[in-house]
Order: sequence, then structure tokens, then C-alpha cells
Amino acid sequence: MRLANKTILITAAGQGIGRASAIACAAQGAKVIATDRDDSLLAGLDMETHALDVTSQADIAALAAKLPDLDGLFNCAGYVANGTVLDVTDHDWDFSFELNVKSMLRMCRAFVPGMLRQSGRAGTASLLNMASMASSIKGFPNRAAYGATKAAVIGLTKAIAADYVTTGLRANALCPGTVDTPSLRGRIAASSDPVQAEKDFIARQPMGRLALTDDITPMVLFLLSDESKFVSGQACLVDGGVTI
Repeated sequence: MRLANKTILITAAGQGIGRASAIACAAQGAKVIATDRDDSLLAGLDMETHALDVTSQADIAALAAKLPDLDGLFNCAGYVANGTVLDVTDHDWDFSFELNVKSMLRMCRAFVPGMLRQSGRAGTASLLNMASMASSIKGFPNRAAYGATKAAVIGLTKAIAADYVTTGLRANALCPGTVDTPSLRGRIAASSDPVQAEKDFIARQPMGRLALTDDITPMVLFLLSDESKFVSGQACLVDGGVTI
């Protein structure tokens, strides 16, 4: 029970990495609070669930008022916009920053005060932000807006880590490789040649396969647990060797 007696909130827990992480954290003894904008995706999860639109300050404030101080927060919600700097629209650029970065700022403003109180009681608390290896650590084509936002997530995470390093509150960014999730499957299906698109995604992984969500959750567990209590301000790669 690596997360026994810990209360952890996870956004975008309806599917993909968020859902797998919620299940894994609960299996390790955490009280998990699973949230998603579409609460129908939370069906079947044996834990506390809430509908939450992380682009809404009012929704975040209302939820924060209901919940106890957190030991862990995993900001998992995100959006992938395609295109070069010549292709990306103002809407995609603005929405990418709204969901991928500003939502984390909102969540931190709402929940970090309680996490600081909890770290004072328990000695440690953990903030985990979803970044990516794609275009934030290693450049990839057609990811101008996405890469810019994920680089911003890493910068925000390091700033939080530096601000609170003496308090017991840790902040780290998770940087996965290409993970087989409903989001990825949707992008593959929407391409002009889905078969080739899937081959291209696999080809950029040196291990020769897409990551599974179960390849990512061990790092999530580590970073949310006390096992990582001497780790803060890091961009933690789980990328199948892409950035070797």
C-alpha cells in the first residue's frame, strides 16, 4: 500500500493515462478523487468521482471548497493540436494554452494552499503535471502549439518546485512517449491514412511499439508516493528511448 492514507485528485480520469492512474493509485491504498469534464466516462470507477471542467475557475473553486487538503494532485488533462507555426490557428493556439497550461495554474491556485498545509502535517505532498517528451524535450514536426504548451508546463512545474522546495511540497512533470490511448486512436482515425499514421507513431518509438498506460502508471505511483520525497522540479521521461 504505497499510497495508504493519501488523498489524491486526478483530472481527465475518464480514460487513458488518467483513468489508469486513478485505478493504480486506488489499488495502492489512496483515496482517489477522479474527475473529468465528461462524468459519464467515470462510470465504473470504484472511487469518489466528480464532473470537473478544468477550464472553469468557478467549477474548480466549487470542487475545492468540498474537498479536504490533498496529499497529491495529478493534472492530467490536455489537448493535442496539429500543425506547424504556419498552420496553427489562433483558436488552436489559445485553446492549447487554456487547457494544457492555464488549467494547471487554476488547479494549483485552488489546491496548493491545502497541499502546503498537508505537507506541513505529513512532511511531504506531491504535485504532478502532465507534460510530454514530444516537442518539449525533443522536437517533432507539426506540433508547434502542443510543444510550446508542454514546454510551458515544464517551466511552470520547475517554478513551483523552486518556490516550495523547503516546505515539503514537491512538483514534477511527467513526460510520456507515444501512449496507446483513446486520444491517440482518435487522432490516428482522423488522419488521411490511418494505417500509415499508426505505423509512423510506432516508428518513432525505438522499442518498436506504442506505450501502454500500464507502462506509465509505475512512474505516476512513484512520483505521488513518499518514495520520491527527494525528487522535485524534474521532467520525468517514460518514452521508450525516444530521447536517447
